[in-house]
Amino acid sequence: MKQLTLGDIAQACSGEYIGDRSKLLSTVSNVVIDSRLVTDGSLFVAIKGERTDGHLYIGKAYELGAVCVISEQILPADNTYILVRSSEQAIKDIAEYYRSLFNNIEVVGITGSVGKTSTKEMIASVLAQEFIVHKTQGNFNNELGVPLTLLAMPEDTEVAVVEMGISDFGEMTRLSKMVRPTVCVLTNIGCCHLENLKDRDGVLKAKTEMFNYMEDDALIFVCGDDDKLSTIENTSARYGLGEQNDYRAENIENSGENSVSCTLCFDGKNIDVTIPALGNYMVTNALAAAAVGKALNMSDENIVKGIRSYKTVGSRANLITTEILKIIDDCYNANPTSVKASLETLCNMRGGRKAAVLGDMKELGENELQLHREIGEFAAESGVDVLITVGELAKSISESAQGIETHAFDSVEDALEEIDSILHKDDIVLVKASHSMHFEKIVDFLKEI
Repeated sequence: MKQLTLGDIAQACSGEYIGDRSKLLSTVSNVVIDSRLVTDGSLFVAIKGERTDGHLYIGKAYELGAVCVISEQILPADNTYILVRSSEQAIKDIAEYYRSLFNNIEVVGITGSVGKTSTKEMIASVLAQEFIVHKTQGNFNNELGVPLTLLAMPEDTEVAVVEMGISDFGEMTRLSKMVRPTVCVLTNIGCCHLENLKDRDGVLKAKTEMFNYMEDDALIFVCGDDDKLSTIENTSARYGLGEQNDYRAENIENSGENSVSCTLCFDGKNIDVTIPALGNYMVTNALAAAAVGKALNMSDENIVKGIRSYKTVGSRANLITTEILKIIDDCYNANPTSVKASLETLCNMRGGRKAAVLGDMKELGENELQLHREIGEFAAESGVDVLITVGELAKSISESAQGIETHAFDSVEDALEEIDSILHKDDIVLVKASHSMHFEKIVDFLKEI
């Protein structure tokens, strides 16, 4: 990382430096909130979490080589630490200062209801063909993950690709204040976190808080297929499958395996490409990456090379082929928009029966039952042959899926007792639910059938 002294850190977070004054000019090697990640020269930020309190591990952090600690508590006199009112606020303040040290880089901020991570990975894959790219690892996209992402930027970073996720008003403003995006990418506005955001207009308002701290000459790219995003004025370009977009696609064809081919259309050119991932929405992600790449003056050849180099992350539309089944492992998370997209992917695949294993979608607010019922109707209309639901809310999916075979279970454990008798050889099986449903257990079971 760039040089960051203890004196810089104390000043950035308005903390009280306590301890050996000769260390004020000492630099830190990295910033961590997990004591298990501490190495020589680390700055350990002790944060009170839902499951544990980082202050309990301060002693361990020093033993492992931490040069300093951020603490909300007064520590023994022989320790070097920075005393703050809020460790969570401190790490955000430090990240904001650290971001300011990178004056000449591009910072791509990515948000939306669905597809943030896959779009982030696609954009990073494209940009990496011509730039030194730093990107969000995993789903470190919240008010702790984003500062950790920024603070992990190597000194030679040329482009940072930062995923930004929120669940309430005000969060995106705080993230944007740290990130200061030079490029803003918005994927879609769906029905998510409605307990706080109420409706899609609320989601749009919360997501577009990203613009509050973007750089003055920042570029804005939105998916023009989304009715809410289409209302945003002064965009740099719109991307999507519709004819109205600056970056669009034709000749989309799902292979039936883990790829989709299409023709990218932009700047008066038609470019054929094969994307090594499932689903038409991956074409949209590729178009977003192409738009950002062209804005940064990349060649068409390297944009295509980057799209072809894309790799699926975790349980996100990952195709697993066994001797018995094809499994679409998409169980990382779920909301109505992403479930419909995944059902379309399932039904577009070539092969045997289309089976969907769906679970509860969380944080949907007062209309949660209706939103689940709409998924059942959509599944039946889309051509799903067999529908298996798990969870109390998901029962509404089965009840509303008229004309197709349905099975409803109360728990994952109940489903596992019967699911192998429901599925047939050569079935293509989508597995998707909110992360708290632990559908990875179902994926693991299906792999062993």
